[in-house]
Amino acid sequence: MEPRFTPVADFALLVTFSDEINDEVHAVIVAFDQAIAQCSSLDNPLGIIEVVPALVNVMVTFDPVVTDHAQLETALRKLLNNTVQHNAKTHKRTVQVCYDESFAFDMDAVAKACNLTHEAVINTHLAGNYKVLMYGFVPGYAYMGGVDKSIQVPRKTAAVRDIPAGSVIIAGGQCLITTLKMPTGWSIIGRSPTQVLLDDPDRPFLFDVGDEVTFERIDLKTYEELSGSKPNE
Repeated sequence: MEPRFTPVADFALLVTFSDEINDEVHAVIVAFDQAIAQCSSLDNPLGIIEVVPALVNVMVTFDPVVTDHAQLETALRKLLNNTVQHNAKTHKRTVQVCYDESFAFDMDAVAKACNLTHEAVINTHLAGNYKVLMYGFVPGYAYMGGVDKSIQVPRKTAAVRDIPAGSVIIAGGQCLITTLKMPTGWSIIGRSPTQVLLDDPDRPFLFDVGDEVTFERIDLKTYEELSGSKPNE
């Protein structure tokens, strides 16, 4: 897998591994991200400021006073050659979700589109193998791959406003948990009391890119006890 290095402004390199999203590319990205983190922790000899892993590439920003595009590319290529995928360390996370109709605004539409019952959609969602692929444009928006093909539905033609934080939403092969009240064009199938935004400056989010996520079903009463709120709040 030969990466492409693209200079971005005078302070970043975009390292692209593929034009397609797949498990092999994801494994390389996670291992590469962790290898850079380990190297940067040693007095940051590469001059790196931030590393942002995404679906098929990694953005590496750097201090242009310390290094430049060519020097950093040479260092990163050397690091890539020493990166072993199976050394990547990931965590398993459990996310609780309530599929009560008061939360699952789009369950009817998803079930009809997939020719399934509500319970079949829920059971299929629970059985998915989810991995955190990247963080998106909103704090804590962890995009997870792994939605089974049998319940994959496209984005809506128009976004819906004021979707509550904690909503479990799907579109295509991806799933995420909203962290803020905001519009979305994805299908809402439940709500989670699990906190994704953490009150910790050193670890602001629950997930790391590469983490495996399992959804655990809870009933409405348990949701209310855990979250301290009711469906209309």
